[in-house]
Amino acid sequence: MEIKMKYIIVLGDGMSDEPLEVLDNRTPLMVAKTPCLDELASKSELGLAYTIPEGMKPGSDTANLSVLGYDPKVYYSGRSPLEALSIGVDMKKEDIALRCNLVTLSEEQVDYEKRTIIDHSSGEISTEEASQLIDAIKEVFDNDIYTFYHGTSYRHLTIWDKGDVIDLSQPHDILGKVIEEYLPGDPALYDMMKKSYDILNNHPINKKREEMGLNKANSLWFWGAGTRPNLTSFEEKNHIKGAMISAVDLLKGIAIGAGMKVIEVPGANGTLHTNYEGKAKAAIKVLLEEKYDFVYVHVEAPDEMGHQGNVDNKIKSIEYLDQRVIKVIVDEMEKQEVDYRLLIMPDHPTPIKLRTHTSDPVPYLIYDSTEFIKNNCKYNENDVKASGNTVLNGYTIIDKLLNRR
Repeated sequence: MEIKMKYIIVLGDGMSDEPLEVLDNRTPLMVAKTPCLDELASKSELGLAYTIPEGMKPGSDTANLSVLGYDPKVYYSGRSPLEALSIGVDMKKEDIALRCNLVTLSEEQVDYEKRTIIDHSSGEISTEEASQLIDAIKEVFDNDIYTFYHGTSYRHLTIWDKGDVIDLSQPHDILGKVIEEYLPGDPALYDMMKKSYDILNNHPINKKREEMGLNKANSLWFWGAGTRPNLTSFEEKNHIKGAMISAVDLLKGIAIGAGMKVIEVPGANGTLHTNYEGKAKAAIKVLLEEKYDFVYVHVEAPDEMGHQGNVDNKIKSIEYLDQRVIKVIVDEMEKQEVDYRLLIMPDHPTPIKLRTHTSDPVPYLIYDSTEFIKNNCKYNENDVKASGNTVLNGYTIIDKLLNRR
């Protein structure tokens, strides 16, 4: 029986960057040892893609929608509603979903609004610890208007009954800043954030984290308000069956909204120490054993390292992606002699210097096991730019992958 062409996207979240003095004016992608990526680049189409539509914020929500072929200007209704789908919350039409981060605020003796935001992820707190903290929050704040839901690590969800889509600051955009001018204008949200500090700062979980030298998860932070999403089915849109592999609720929510299969990988946690090989093996299994046509493998680690401003670990995360995800997939597809097309790219840059996202174009690589292409390029921002290829509307890059040019 003939096996159809298989399609794979490997998404290194926030992988691209800007030149850094500490790296002799090179980017982490240029410094990282990526033999598999470089080998693929020498026989692939390379180029730059604009994943963030003009006028929209550079987030993993809008960017990943683009890469999956959904124009954010048409389909985007907010980040949190997509995460609600992943958690299994069936939003009512009048509900507003809010991302509810557990963040680290400074502890000097000042009023709440004078504190500084230190860490948007509370030291990548474990889901087990975070769940206990959210339970403490639920005991105080859950009511007919606001309902809190457990998520993964520092990422949680609040549903606001008959709420408003209000503008709220993204915590990863204001790291190191005094929070006063970034707090919600809505009095109830502001009050819950302020009171959450008193609930969380001396919670036994946080006292233990303090003893271990870890960042406390000592405040809620609301952001990403939105309404119930309405995505067209991925299979109807592309006439192929798709699957998603990610540790992040946002990506799982996009997949659920698009009718894709969501694959849970044990040990996949969205950190530098995620189960890379497990993701790669799950991708192979869903393509070759379960007969799916398309798989999207999302790796969060480069983005988290960018937010942390950790150069060495960002380089390490890219090297892990190369050797522990991409190489595993490529080697097995070649071994099984299955025809496939592979797209590798970030969703957006997360520059070390800024510790947040930008709207700059990102480097892409498209490899086709059935075509012969020869060039002398490597996969990095500079070499890819020199190719001259540009995708102005990021949501069309999937057409390139699926050979619908």
